[in-house]
Amino acid sequence: MKFPVETKKAIQNYNAKPSLSALAERTESIIDLVVPQSCIGLRLDLVLAQLLPQWSRSRLQSWILEKRVSVDGEVATPKQKIWGNEKISVSPHIVPVNEVHAAEAISLEIIYEDNHLLVINKPVGMVVHPGNGNWQGTLLNALLHYSKQLNEIPRAGIVHRLDKDTSGLLVVAKTIEAQTNLVRQLQQHTVKRHYLAIVLGEIKQRGHIDAPIGRHPVQRTKMAVTIHGKPARTYYQILEQFEGCTLLRCSLETGRTHQIRVHMHSIGHPLVGDPVYTGKPKKIPAEIARLIMQFPRQALHAQQLVLAHPQHGETMIWDSVLSEDISALL
Repeated sequence: MKFPVETKKAIQNYNAKPSLSALAERTESIIDLVVPQSCIGLRLDLVLAQLLPQWSRSRLQSWILEKRVSVDGEVATPKQKIWGNEKISVSPHIVPVNEVHAAEAISLEIIYEDNHLLVINKPVGMVVHPGNGNWQGTLLNALLHYSKQLNEIPRAGIVHRLDKDTSGLLVVAKTIEAQTNLVRQLQQHTVKRHYLAIVLGEIKQRGHIDAPIGRHPVQRTKMAVTIHGKPARTYYQILEQFEGCTLLRCSLETGRTHQIRVHMHSIGHPLVGDPVYTGKPKKIPAEIARLIMQFPRQALHAQQLVLAHPQHGETMIWDSVLSEDISALL
């Protein structure tokens, strides 16, 4: 189901009283939503968390308390029940991203750009979002320098990620409306992401892995297949077989952290070069084993991206050339 999301201009000045007109005047734009039937009976904050996934639930709750949210023209309350088809207006208080993170002049390989989105070919070694000791040199820092427009978009328009040492395609939203649409497509599993991966071992036939992924119960920096994890499904097909290795095309239905790496490791076929989910080549010539063991990162490349354009709905397909290091290894 598609939910209408519309942004409209409003006056900047406002009165102290928490009236609906004041609600509209506290920001330069209002997000209008119509509650779908799937949200019947839920609390307002849970509904907003589903319809506006680009913001955290705590942020949305704070906006309700600040009287920035109305339901059918009335100022809303946090625990208010929703019964379907209500009209919700949200007047977000957006902190510019550059007030938290610095813009940096980092070159980007832009595959496609229009008024609504960017498609970027991310190089090996670039972190997508600052954190965990990587506060500079990230894709987000580069995006803030590339386009001032992205300062007003949560996470500078980033809607999904690639691991630091995974190369390939990544889409970025240039408007809040596009970001909401793309996140919703990701949630509905309609965005198709296809990867090329070299794994250890000789896989004989195509298949899929349907196993939940969550934080490793002991090694907290790792992910693992665990019954307490979130649902995850990876499809794989054989492109070429080598002595002791297999080149696969992997497709994600879900997008869990380290999903392909964890799933392939769980079936005994870890990615070549993976420093975390490791494995050793078996029964292959020493020279090939040496090349595999010396490969400096997981042999994984996001090769194709397919999605519906957030403005006109047309199916868009992008492909990227395989990274030089993986090509050399092959």
